[in-house]
Amino acid sequence: MNQLLSEIKNCSVCKEHLPLGPRPIVSAHPESKIAIIGQAPGSKVHQTGVPWDDPSGKQLRKWLGVTDEQFYDERLLALIPMGFCYPGRGKSGDLPPRPECAPLWHQPLLDQMPNLKLTILIGQYAQFRYLGDAMEKNLTETVKNYKSYLPKYMVLPHPSPRNRFWLSKNPWFEEEVIPQLQKAVSSTLKNQ
Repeated sequence: MNQLLSEIKNCSVCKEHLPLGPRPIVSAHPESKIAIIGQAPGSKVHQTGVPWDDPSGKQLRKWLGVTDEQFYDERLLALIPMGFCYPGRGKSGDLPPRPECAPLWHQPLLDQMPNLKLTILIGQYAQFRYLGDAMEKNLTETVKNYKSYLPKYMVLPHPSPRNRFWLSKNPWFEEEVIPQLQKAVSSTLKNQ
């Protein structure tokens, strides 16, 4: 695993497309129980090198019901983005994750984590890759039908502050899905 993480952190496959240059951000361990597959690091995370070290990460930890210490313990949680580097900024936010990363690195990483019990898919890019045709017609419907993906996958919208409008339009998410998410996370971490 250490050699693989080193290879990932030295990856420069798509450097010509990265406005701030390559800085792959990932955290994983052979003992990881839960994999969180998100989109791509934002500019703040690119600067610090710490996964989910931004307002989205703070919200995600709240949703999961975990402490910072638990969240950053790679023996508990693997933090794997769809795109490992900051992709740059577009007209309405960050650009989509680079398409090279997931096909290149995800399976080798997952193969080295035999203790994974739950994979949390954040946003449409992760959901499309891992659920494929099992996805509903859009992210909202996919998240509404979260039970159909359990116990292997839990599906979430992105916890970005930009998604406040989505959260206010879909109160069922925090009323129903978050308690189920916290229950799944808590029971997975207890059964170590």
